[in-house]
Amino acid sequence: MNNLSKFFKEAIQSVLPIFAIVLLLSVSVAPMESGVIVMFLFGTILLIIGMGFFTIGSGISMEPLGDGIGATLGKVKKIAIPLLVCLVLGILITIAEPDLTVLAEQVPSIPNMLLIISVAVGVGIFLVISMIRTRKGIKLNTLLLIFYGLAIVLAFFTPKDFIPTAFDSGGVTTGPITVPFIMALGAGMASMSTAKNARENSFGLIALCSIGPILSVLLLSIVFKPEGTTSETILVIPESTKEAFVAFIDGIPRYAKEVLVALAPILGVFAVFQLFTRRFNKHQLLRMAVGFIYTYIGLVFFLTGANVGFMPAGRLIGARIASGEMKYLLIPIGALMGYFVVSAEPAVHSLKKQVEEITNGSVSQKSIGLALSIGVGFSVGIAMLRILTGIPVLPILIVGYMISLLITFYVPPIYTGIAFDSGGVASGPMSTTFILPFAIGACEALGGNIMTDAFGVVAMVAMTPLIAIQVLGLLGEMKRKKMLARAKHEILQLEDDMIYYEEVL
Repeated sequence: MNNLSKFFKEAIQSVLPIFAIVLLLSVSVAPMESGVIVMFLFGTILLIIGMGFFTIGSGISMEPLGDGIGATLGKVKKIAIPLLVCLVLGILITIAEPDLTVLAEQVPSIPNMLLIISVAVGVGIFLVISMIRTRKGIKLNTLLLIFYGLAIVLAFFTPKDFIPTAFDSGGVTTGPITVPFIMALGAGMASMSTAKNARENSFGLIALCSIGPILSVLLLSIVFKPEGTTSETILVIPESTKEAFVAFIDGIPRYAKEVLVALAPILGVFAVFQLFTRRFNKHQLLRMAVGFIYTYIGLVFFLTGANVGFMPAGRLIGARIASGEMKYLLIPIGALMGYFVVSAEPAVHSLKKQVEEITNGSVSQKSIGLALSIGVGFSVGIAMLRILTGIPVLPILIVGYMISLLITFYVPPIYTGIAFDSGGVASGPMSTTFILPFAIGACEALGGNIMTDAFGVVAMVAMTPLIAIQVLGLLGEMKRKKMLARAKHEILQLEDDMIYYEEVL
């Protein structure tokens, strides 16, 4: 009970800043209808409840399962079976990821299922590559250089309308379902490794699984050659509190079904794994069953609150600011919302906790959270500048990834894994249901091209943490070296003093 109240307190602290910002905007530069405010209020309540249940649920269900599967696969000497398991796991989990469905529904010209399957295959293949990397001890930055270089090359052959969508797909793939499970899977596989860099290898699965969708959607766009179209969606605004309440009542069954479909593959894997390995005892099974129920309830409430309550508010705020006289306020307001929105991502809490545990506290949750907030705030601000000016996203992504990949040669490898994992985690459901609609609303009001101007914001949210967290690691490494140099100097000084006193005596 104490843990549950602790997680609810964290959820309140994460969501309330966003609520306060939206409320302040609604009575100043972005007035909204009372029905939308009521929906946003209901959505905030559901977000808090959902995040609290999800955080504690995933910690006692999906994380032990992922760790157990990872440790078991790490023991299997013949690599073919673990690779096949990783491929199937990656495809099944991704197809059911709610974030991906939200993105697919907002992308015209490519059939939803075709996009989802393409992304799922990309994740499955790169989960296999992650397993090979862990087994062989291949450096993460080497693989990142190769595959991001390939993605940039392919982007030059891709229709420009679909470059932002491809990079966005890499961000949304690693959502609340996949992140706790895949991170624990990586930790489990690394724990069976005898290599001296095993701790570093526990990170990087999310990073590599984020590249797969980018490459697969770029290839899909080249082969499928979809025509770039924009579609202006009709926003239904409730006229009364009752209509707002009915919208949530109608939404809960829909998201309850979606989350059940999303969790079904993991539950199936859990059942098969337990049947063959008998890894968990009765007490652990009961605890994990409760955890899955908490996770289910949490995700249903969270996604209902985000999609029904936050998405309309995001669209309207973007549109109202962009159509006003002070449209350049989009940049600072976007940056401020990005700073606080990332702390409301449910998977971010799982990441911060696992990072602190694996690094034995040398990388604190607070420092990771601050670096993520600064990075995401900066990225959303730049995304708003893009919408206002029409700057293409590809040059920004090329420069950003070049900087982040260059830093990998100067920081401890563990920071590279954490940073590139964080990029996928930061771009979760809050990005797709609040930041992306905010960008779409602003783009529509300014008469821009949604496919080239609005899409790409999720990709930028996923990119800037790569730099921010590695800079954090670089500063930490410089501080460590400075302390070592000082300690060395003090030891030498002490030795000189001892020699002097010996000579005097």
